[in-house]
Amino acid sequence: MATRDPYKVLGLSKGASTAEIKKAYRALAKKHHPDTNQGDEEAARKFSEVSAAHDLLIDDEKRGQYDRGEIDADGNPKGFNPFGGGQGAGPFRRWSSQGGPGGFNPEDIFADIFGTMGPGAGPGRPASGPDVSYTLKVSFVEAAKGGPKRISMPSGKTLDVTIPAGVVDGQQIRLRGQGGDGARGAPPGDALISISVSPHPLFERDGDDIRLELPITLYEAVLGAKIRVPTLEGSVQVKIPPNSSSGKILRLKGKGIEAKGGAGDQLVALRIVLPDEADDEVTKVARNMKDSRPYSVRSDRFGNNS
Repeated sequence: MATRDPYKVLGLSKGASTAEIKKAYRALAKKHHPDTNQGDEEAARKFSEVSAAHDLLIDDEKRGQYDRGEIDADGNPKGFNPFGGGQGAGPFRRWSSQGGPGGFNPEDIFADIFGTMGPGAGPGRPASGPDVSYTLKVSFVEAAKGGPKRISMPSGKTLDVTIPAGVVDGQQIRLRGQGGDGARGAPPGDALISISVSPHPLFERDGDDIRLELPITLYEAVLGAKIRVPTLEGSVQVKIPPNSSSGKILRLKGKGIEAKGGAGDQLVALRIVLPDEADDEVTKVARNMKDSRPYSVRSDRFGNNS
């Protein structure tokens, strides 16, 4: 069965942007992914079809060749007609488009026949197999620390992937020779693993640093305290200095993302939280401070000096 038009597979028009191609691919790949459709051969087939369509359209060169009719939906060069006329009608199209034999260059024939067959292709040297795309979802901690992951490709092949420490959302890992099989004894293509990092309920990444907002009570802020704070390696004890304001940043050295130059830091921002219900004692203290010991926290930049 012939491969379907990649635009129709992704539900797109020929004028679709790169962003639209990526968005359509992610939605369909998520819907038909083998991990969420165990044993469903039809879902596996659709996932493979969607991946192949994405691989062709996301590559500007291949997409252009497909739009011009130079390759088919599988990325293979289309058969040629030596006596065909007009642009795209065969390997003599450069001659015919120039209106006569005066612009003919015999090298153009070989360029047209073999030029779309991939790196190193030529007479008797078929192109390598197609690349296969796969989206791998990892947790925030897995992305920060790195480590091994095992995945099942649409073909059913199982691959072991090493996630590099500090990998970012959208980063791609290329596994050489783990893609589709090549035709006529050609080498296989590559597996392109796109990393999707899930958000963390507490941590937020800032380059190689990690940010964490830490709620503290009013009395912890005034009197100081020792509090257990979560990190990538587990919780550690942190000292809150007396008279700490909301927004104060405590820096935990080396508790951030692994990087070539050394791990980043964890930045802990304090946030003072008042009791859920009004407290008469707290209200009384606040009124006494307002009347007897007022102080300024806003400069003239805020339009007042109170």
